[in-house]
Amino acid sequence: MKTRSILLLTIIILSAIKASAQYNFSKVDSWLNDHASEMGGRVVLVVYKDGKVVYNHAVNDMNMRQKFVGRMIARKQGKKADLDDYTSTSRAAIASCSKWLSAALVMTFVDEGKLKLTDTVGKYLRVLSQNGKGGITIGQCLSHQAGIKTPPLKESLQEMRQENSMDEAMADIAALPMEGTPGKVFHYSNAGLQIAGAIIEKISGKNFETLFAERIAQPLNLLHTDFGNAKVALPAGGAYSTPEDYLTFLTMIMNHGVFNGKRILSENSIAQMQVNRITSDVKIAYSPAEAGGLGYGYGEWMFDEHTVSSPGLFGSFPWIDKDKKYAAFMMTFYIKSDGRQQRYHELKQLVDEAVK
Repeated sequence: MKTRSILLLTIIILSAIKASAQYNFSKVDSWLNDHASEMGGRVVLVVYKDGKVVYNHAVNDMNMRQKFVGRMIARKQGKKADLDDYTSTSRAAIASCSKWLSAALVMTFVDEGKLKLTDTVGKYLRVLSQNGKGGITIGQCLSHQAGIKTPPLKESLQEMRQENSMDEAMADIAALPMEGTPGKVFHYSNAGLQIAGAIIEKISGKNFETLFAERIAQPLNLLHTDFGNAKVALPAGGAYSTPEDYLTFLTMIMNHGVFNGKRILSENSIAQMQVNRITSDVKIAYSPAEAGGLGYGYGEWMFDEHTVSSPGLFGSFPWIDKDKKYAAFMMTFYIKSDGRQQRYHELKQLVDEAVK
């Protein structure tokens, strides 16, 4: 009996050693160590493949200046600075990574037949029709092709945080000028997803936060992901999450809408979200510098022919490689975006090599 127990223990240990040796992330370790200082001094990366997390590594080395900046940002927001070390369970603002979550939420209404991507927004929001914007479609809202000329992203977010109700937010968006024909101009902004968020609130009679909790967070067991419980939810940039939670969301997308045997989104919705809507006849009015040359679907960028992503203002970088069948999420918090796209490409290439 004792011999059998020893044999069993040996098999388990050998299996664990084999599993850990299956992937070589040493170059990824080195890259994170070398670049953490450029990314706010804190970074954590988690990678999921073959039904499990195969990589979970954090680097925490904030300097005095980075801590000072962190305190300044928190003071401006009326919050206490979070300078704790990052781990896979750290919760932070994820900025535009929120767009992927929100687009998925809207698509649950499409799956249920309560909404069509071709529906016009004026059908649900009279104030937009009254201001000449009623013909914009839901699909155009999700792909930043509403044709509305919005203020810069940071300014727009600041203004939206001052709103007291979703109706007030819609009135302000309705008053903005148009900069082109809906569907013919791409302007990466907060407006389209805010409109889509207002519409699903109108359809359901529930607020955005409740809808996200019921339709995305709870089914996926995302215990630490929400939109901050603000007076008015910000679908385009107001979410908070953890690397573990967001990676769970990515695995659902990667698995064609299924999580733990339960369907969250239809395969068709996943496919629709990943169609590049920036065709040759679409004018690009504004696109972030770090996203130059990329395509865009519903809530997610087309990073290359088989990779989808939705990076955030603070540097966090989620992605799915459909060819190599893995998902990854890097959480950071820093403002300066110089060289981001190059860093994203470098990191992804190293992860690609590690999981091949």
